[in-house]
Amino acid sequence: MATVEESVGEDGVRRRDFIYVATGAFAAAGAAAAGWALVNQMNPSADVLALASIEVDLSPVQTGQAIKVSWRGKPVFIRNLTPAEIQAANATPVGQLRDPQTLADRTKEGNRNWLVTLGVCTHLGCVPLGAAEGEVRGDYGGYFCPCHGSHYDTAGRIRKGPAPTNLEVPEYAFKSPTLVQIG
Repeated sequence: MATVEESVGEDGVRRRDFIYVATGAFAAAGAAAAGWALVNQMNPSADVLALASIEVDLSPVQTGQAIKVSWRGKPVFIRNLTPAEIQAANATPVGQLRDPQTLADRTKEGNRNWLVTLGVCTHLGCVPLGAAEGEVRGDYGGYFCPCHGSHYDTAGRIRKGPAPTNLEVPEYAFKSPTLVQIG
């Protein structure tokens, strides 16, 4: 009489071989399901995808004022620069800047008075002051990050402090003179 371990079916397959194959297939399916869940959780959430691009009406923003909007979960500063702010930005020698960019590099042709930047300090991600009425605007009249003391000028360029680069300019386009699409 044969033992269970030695029992072989008519086609030469042992019961133990079937159990090994079934266990391996089950483990592979479980690993694939766990892997899919891990990769899928890294995709952007539905609320972020919904804000992939936004349109902002600039008609209520007066010269010298700024507004804050949210895009992809980050603050965006939109400033209507005064002629004095434009002149100050253009008068700064680019060679003196840590991250050399002109105001023309940071704005759109025909809309040089509108500065659109992410409101996130490039040092450690704090939100600088200077967009709202009465906030501290730093030594250069632009933005000031109270977390570690970075000062930005009227064109959002880093002038003083630990921030390594200028405030980031997101992708944007003017749909009309008073309507801007960000993203």
